[in-house]
Amino acid sequence: MNRTLLRVLLSMMAIVGIVTLSTSIASAQDGRRLRAGYASLSGNMAPYWAAKDAGYYKKYGLDIDLVAFPSGTEGMAAMIAGEIEFLAIAGSTTASAAIGGADVVSLAITTERLVTSLMTIPSIQRAEELKGKAVGISRFGTSIDTAARMALHHYGLEAMKDVMLVQVGAVSSGVAALRGGRIQGAILSYPNLIQARREGFRELLDIASLGVPYASTGITVRKSFMAQRRDVVVNYVKSILEATARIKRDKAFTIEMMMKYFRTKDREMMEETYEVSVAKYLKRVPTPSAESFRTVVDELAMVNPKAKGQDPKRFYDEGILQELDKSGFINSLNR
Repeated sequence: MNRTLLRVLLSMMAIVGIVTLSTSIASAQDGRRLRAGYASLSGNMAPYWAAKDAGYYKKYGLDIDLVAFPSGTEGMAAMIAGEIEFLAIAGSTTASAAIGGADVVSLAITTERLVTSLMTIPSIQRAEELKGKAVGISRFGTSIDTAARMALHHYGLEAMKDVMLVQVGAVSSGVAALRGGRIQGAILSYPNLIQARREGFRELLDIASLGVPYASTGITVRKSFMAQRRDVVVNYVKSILEATARIKRDKAFTIEMMMKYFRTKDREMMEETYEVSVAKYLKRVPTPSAESFRTVVDELAMVNPKAKGQDPKRFYDEGILQELDKSGFINSLNR
């Protein structure tokens, strides 16, 4: 799916969402279990899993089902259609949908770097050797797509001209695609990039090390849902904040939890995933910033003329986090 088609799909889904939204909200008010989605299986999702496993959703009166999506494209389509109330997703996907007319906004950014790496086959020693080759991404319009373009731009290469981008589905599929020779490079996140290293693939670039602020992973909701059920949204944010504080201080709990979600007994792999995704890059206070969304807007403007000149502050609302900060709630978690 190319980006133009994606924008058309999101616009169409936004129209459908207007029809389905009232039913979705009414069902939630009638006691239907709320649904919280997460896009991609990576270490960045640890706070959202911990809120479930450690009982923080229940602590704040929420009955929530977790829904996994292979990429942000599918997750955002489900949100626009009213199938889920909350979504852990990249700010770029949220901003792209909002530009296309979707009723979505980011409330928090839990990770503000693209914690991914450009992995290549062993024979590729230098970036210029990627010319004419293919790099695997999950889906167009996702943060993995963005990471690929950022990495290629860093080396003076242009995506889809110098290097082809190939959709492989879930991020985990990138390792198999490298192994099978379908692609010569892939954008991988933790822990998949660890597996790729073990199999002899080369880590050409640690994209997070570029230091570019980017609204990578955070909480997205429909603005209309937040307007009608603000108390529910506040309690969801509280759940994620407390879960974040827990996994920051309780490594043993987090390792066991990640082993469950990644369906692995490889403790060494989970240890490294924890040290990078949680200890190093997970924000204790996930306040969105204009700087991290400006990078998003600049990137989107290269493929979508409607993004040019957009105010980055349009795509996030830090109001709930500000309220929780002023009330002392956030400080009480991080003492």
